[in-house]
Amino acid sequence: MAWKPLCPHINRTQAFPDTQTQFRKRFYMKEIIIGPDDGGKRLDRFMRKYLSKATLGSVYKIIRKDLKINGHRGKNEYILCEGDRLTLYLDDETLKSLTVSKEEKLRKNSVKKNFHVVYEDENILIADKPFGLLTHGDSTEKKNHLANQVVDYLIASGEYKAGSSRTFVPAPANRLDRNTTGLVLFGKNAAALRALNSMIRSGDVSKYYTTIVYGHVDQPLVLTGSLSKDERTNKVTISDLSVDHLKEDKVVSSGDLRGHVNSDGSRDIETIVVPVRKLKNSTLLEIQLVTGRTHQIRAHLASIGHPLAGDFKYQTREASLFNRRLKTSAGISTQLLHSSRLQFHNCPEPLEYLEGRQFTAPLPQTFTEAINILEKTTSGKSRGNSLNKKKSTRTQRNEKNNDKFRNSK
Repeated sequence: MAWKPLCPHINRTQAFPDTQTQFRKRFYMKEIIIGPDDGGKRLDRFMRKYLSKATLGSVYKIIRKDLKINGHRGKNEYILCEGDRLTLYLDDETLKSLTVSKEEKLRKNSVKKNFHVVYEDENILIADKPFGLLTHGDSTEKKNHLANQVVDYLIASGEYKAGSSRTFVPAPANRLDRNTTGLVLFGKNAAALRALNSMIRSGDVSKYYTTIVYGHVDQPLVLTGSLSKDERTNKVTISDLSVDHLKEDKVVSSGDLRGHVNSDGSRDIETIVVPVRKLKNSTLLEIQLVTGRTHQIRAHLASIGHPLAGDFKYQTREASLFNRRLKTSAGISTQLLHSSRLQFHNCPEPLEYLEGRQFTAPLPQTFTEAINILEKTTSGKSRGNSLNKKKSTRTQRNEKNNDKFRNSK
């Protein structure tokens, strides 16, 4: 692309005998001052977000040839600091073709609010995600997801100004599956989001879920094992399963397990299971997710013969009739799993004031309706009950295993 002089009537060669590169550097400069939300990022990652329409190769070429940091060439891995001056030697037309304005992007992604705010301050927002809503966009839904809804809400409330940062947009620190409801953490600024991500990686955000499982779980258990994911089927399997009693003095820590990958590609997992109430052919549980892997709760419970109610993907043969009848009587067609409680520990700056705080989300209506139906059938007669079925040999074997856990105390 030919460079256009600011004064077309002037002969560039006569007026400016310097080279084309020097001419371009003199007349086509864009200066960017790094703000607090962009400090701490790698240069190449910042530029990839800023030049969002550029190819990856073009971004790295621009970093090499058309960019300086505080007057000097910068490397891809350079960590930006607040106050750094980035000088881009690109004309306005080229720069416009490689970037998307925040206003344009946010107008395009504007959606209707469909979540409840559990807690909000100047740094974080905790949302109660409803059933059927994605946390992030994917190939099936790129616009109407929780992340976009939260950004729209923050803009409307004046808590976030579009374009205030070159690359940062408020974003979630944890993710829930489309059909899992409950608490999702959002960082409203870069420092808060980094702190939340760090706490989650180190296990300093205790995450508790409420669920209903098929069969009776009589005592608190600690489940461990290794989880492998099949990307083709989007399904996980559990190996090296171990089931133990939950000891009262157990110290829960996931620091040693997070990030570790076994030689076979599997990842170690740990799930704590605490029974809350017995229901008809089922149990209401509170689950503490020590490690957070894909479908961990669903697969781990299914591996001990207690799949989640409504979970047709990981259901056992014994649970299939229970799930079909629950679908008929309560309209439950997917797993009953709710992120019900979060607790903060060892909070770094700027979130020290949240130390020890706990946040909860009430059960959604479909969940409570299922509990009510299962409670009513518990007190009713067995004969003719739609959720009652003859115990299979495998179910009896699972109950015997529970008895073994209880007697081995």
